[in-house]
Amino acid sequence: MTHTTAVLSRDPAAPFSVEPIELDAPRDDEILVRIVAAGICHTDLVNRVIGKADRPILLGHEGAGVVDAVGGAVTSVAPGDHVVLTFRRCGACPNCAAGRPAYCRNSTALNHFGRRADKSVRITAGGAPVRDGFFGQSSFAGYALATEDNTVVVDPAVDPAVAAAFGCGFQTGAGAVLNALRPSAGSWLAIYGAGAVGSAALLAARTVPGVRTVVVETTAARRDLARELGADAVVDPGAEDTVATIRDLTGGGAAHAVDTTGLPAVLGDAFTALDIGGTVVAVGLGAGIPPIDVRDMVLQGKTVRGCLEGDAEPATFIPRLLDLHSRGLLPVDRLVARFPHTDIAAALAAQRTGTVIKPVLTW
Repeated sequence: MTHTTAVLSRDPAAPFSVEPIELDAPRDDEILVRIVAAGICHTDLVNRVIGKADRPILLGHEGAGVVDAVGGAVTSVAPGDHVVLTFRRCGACPNCAAGRPAYCRNSTALNHFGRRADKSVRITAGGAPVRDGFFGQSSFAGYALATEDNTVVVDPAVDPAVAAAFGCGFQTGAGAVLNALRPSAGSWLAIYGAGAVGSAALLAARTVPGVRTVVVETTAARRDLARELGADAVVDPGAEDTVATIRDLTGGGAAHAVDTTGLPAVLGDAFTALDIGGTVVAVGLGAGIPPIDVRDMVLQGKTVRGCLEGDAEPATFIPRLLDLHSRGLLPVDRLVARFPHTDIAAALAAQRTGTVIKPVLTW
């Protein structure tokens, strides 16, 4: 049994609480990780409001830390390894076999809240079960239980507070560009939303020589940061017609676009602002039907596609991104702000106001 502190949600309408918890010892296929840092992602906040039943819940799916202990069946990870925790996948379904683990057919069961297969409890607070297992880690705690399929060993020299968000947010934005769109020199890429995912997409685009970028963002501070990070142009959608502006800027339309907002109207604008043969990738989880002209799609050969977790194979893609960072080519540290986990309220407030791009909790 391991004792630590965790950030729990007992009521979606109430503040998070910092409480002591107890973790069960790792089973044969489990890995006990001492969490050093955990990024706060929009997905955590969305899943916090799943209802008042079956509380408290333990969120967190961008954990980074050091392996403390492993179960007897674990072979690819050892105590002392520095790791980043990411999403789970079964490894056996057709999509996993095809190298597309983000689209694992068993993803829902593996990444949503849930107990072990035998229904045994992993974590308790005050003797009562905690609803955990989020993305196979629930890393808003000083320790987390993970498995080999969502644990990526990284260089010990990497700052865990910077590495944490590669488990989801940075991986998603960078992968949308490098894995899904693969822009070439001379092409224009439009990025809608300059939060953590959009900013990671911008930085990833800057690693491809000759790609030009335009960022559409409502918040002035984030537009300013996008300029500092290398955006060739920024657009305020509250002051400009984004479609007309991008078409004029690019000489007819962007070859590529990434929508991080999840807003149907924004996705529709991104599609309309594409050049002939252009592609927009949607990574933001939203709801509704975007206004897309089918004639425009057919006659101009445009494409709209979704992209989950950056179409990444984390075991290879996360080290690739961290290598780019270590060489100064992917300065995501500019996006990170550290907060002690006891100050989660301050972290969330800074994220809401836009003064912080990626808040990271530390233990």
